[in-house]
Amino acid sequence: MASGLSRGAPPAKRTCLVTGATSGIGYETALGLAKAGARVGIVGRDPGKVAATAAALTAAVPGAAIDRFVADLSSQAEIRHLAGEVRAAYPRLDVLVNNAGAIFDRRETTVDGFERTWALDHLGYVLFTLELLDLLKASGRPGAAARIVNVASAAHTRGRIAFDDLQAERSYGAMRAYSQAKLGNVLFTYALARRLAGAPVTVNALHPGVIDTGFAKNTGGAFGLAWNLIRPFLSTPAAGAATTLHLATATAAEGVSGRYFARSREKTSSRYSRDEAVQERTWAISLEQVGQAPIEAWT
Repeated sequence: MASGLSRGAPPAKRTCLVTGATSGIGYETALGLAKAGARVGIVGRDPGKVAATAAALTAAVPGAAIDRFVADLSSQAEIRHLAGEVRAAYPRLDVLVNNAGAIFDRRETTVDGFERTWALDHLGYVLFTLELLDLLKASGRPGAAARIVNVASAAHTRGRIAFDDLQAERSYGAMRAYSQAKLGNVLFTYALARRLAGAPVTVNALHPGVIDTGFAKNTGGAFGLAWNLIRPFLSTPAAGAATTLHLATATAAEGVSGRYFARSREKTSSRYSRDEAVQERTWAISLEQVGQAPIEAWT
C-alpha cells in the first residue's frame, strides 16, 4: 500500500475522497470534483492505475490537487491502514464517496473469510466510513455538513439479506450476491443517518443508472454474454457520475440525509430496504463483521 500526496498545488475549496476512482463512474466523479475546485483523493487497488489516473486528472484539470491512495478494499486490514493514511494526510474531509465495487461470477472468499461481493461492495463501505467518521464530523458545521455518498444500485430492489447464509455457502449467484450487497448499502445509509441525526454529517445512497463500465469484468458465462450484448445501449460513465456529484456538491443537497436518489432526484427505495427492523439487524451484523462495537448515536 502507498499514498502519493500532491505537492505545491493551490489550496482547494473542499477535500473529497473517492474510492474506485481509477475508471468508470469513480473516475468521472473525481474529475467532476476536481473541476469544481476540490482537493481530491483517489483510491484504487492497482498502484500503476492510480498513478495513471492522477496524471490523467491533472492533465484534464491543470493545477488540480490530486492525492493518490492504494488499497484493496476487500481487506479490512488494508481499509484500516488506508483510513490511517487519510487521517494523517488530511486535516479535514468534506466529502467521502464510497464507489468501489464489483460483481463476481464465482464465489470467492477474502483474506478475512467473507464472501467477496459482500466484503467489497458492502462491508468495505461500512468499515471505511466508520474509520473516517470522526474526521468527517470534525470537518462539518451547521449549514456546511460533511457528506457521505454511497453508490448503491437499483439492483437493491431485487435483493434480500440472507441472514441465515450471508457467506453464500449453500447457494451462490453473481447477481443475487450483488443485489444483496447493494441492498446492504441502502440499509447502512438509513441506519447511519439515524445515528447521525443532529451531527454535521449527511449520508445518502444513490442509483447511478445502468452504465457502460468495467462492472462485469469479473464475470463470464451467461451474465457476461448478456452484459456485452446490452453494452451499446448503456449510459456513459459521465452520466453515471451525475447523481453522485449532485449529492457531493449541490446546494440543494445541503442538509439532506438518509435518502435514496436516482437521476439527481430523491426516489423511493424498495419496501424491504425501508423496513427498520431489517436495517437494524443488518447494521448490527455488519458492525460485528468489521469488528466495531455497537453504535447507537453520535453526539
